[in-house]
Amino acid sequence: MSAATGPRRWLAQLRRRWLLYHLADPAYAFLFDPPPPGEWVALDCETTGLNVRSDDIIAIGAVRIAGNRILTSQRLELLVRPGKDVPAESVRIHRLRSRDVAQGLPLGEAMHQLLHFIGSRPLVGYFLEFDVAMLNRALWPLLGMGLPQQKIEVSALYYDHKFRQLPPYQQQANADIDLRFAKLMDDLGLPQREAHDALNDAVMAALAFVKLRHLRGGG
Repeated sequence: MSAATGPRRWLAQLRRRWLLYHLADPAYAFLFDPPPPGEWVALDCETTGLNVRSDDIIAIGAVRIAGNRILTSQRLELLVRPGKDVPAESVRIHRLRSRDVAQGLPLGEAMHQLLHFIGSRPLVGYFLEFDVAMLNRALWPLLGMGLPQQKIEVSALYYDHKFRQLPPYQQQANADIDLRFAKLMDDLGLPQREAHDALNDAVMAALAFVKLRHLRGGG
C-alpha cells in the first residue's frame, strides 16, 4: 500500500458517510455500496429538448457491462410520461410523439426503477453530462442529491486515445479531434444502431467504452 492510499481511502469513506447522512431516503443507501468489480452501466436519455431546467425526460435506455461483455439481456428500456407535450422539433429527432409517451411511467417510478438497475455501478455514456443533469433534477426529490456514482464520458476516452496517437508537435491542449458519435463509432470499427433511440445509444456507448478500454490495455 502506498503512503497516499491510506488518506485517499479515509477521504472516500468520509465522503460516503457524509452522503449517506444527507440521503433523503435510506432505502437508497445501496447506491453507496462498493460497486461490483468490473461492472458498469451505460445509459442514455431522450428528452423534450435540451434545456436541463425546463425540459422533460421521455425515454431512458440502460445496459449493464461486465468486463468485456455487454449484457444486453440485462437492459432497461423505459418510456416516461412528460409534464408537457413533446415539441415537433424533438419528435423529428427521436420520433417519440406525445401519444407515444402518454402511457409512460410517472417520473418518480421511472427513477426508482433506474436506481435499482444501476445500483452502485459507475455510469458510462456519450454526452453523459447532459443525461446526468436531467436525471439529477428528477432524482432530487427522491435522494436529496444527484447521482453519486462515478461518471465515465466516452468522448473523453476517445479524445485521449486519439491524442496519444498524435506526433509530439501536434499534441497541444486543444488538439482538433472529431468527437461526433457517428465518427467515433466508425473510427473504432464498431457497428452502429439507429441513433436517438435511448437503448440503442446506450448500447453503442457501451461498445465504444469496451473497445477503448481494450485499446488502452484495460480489458
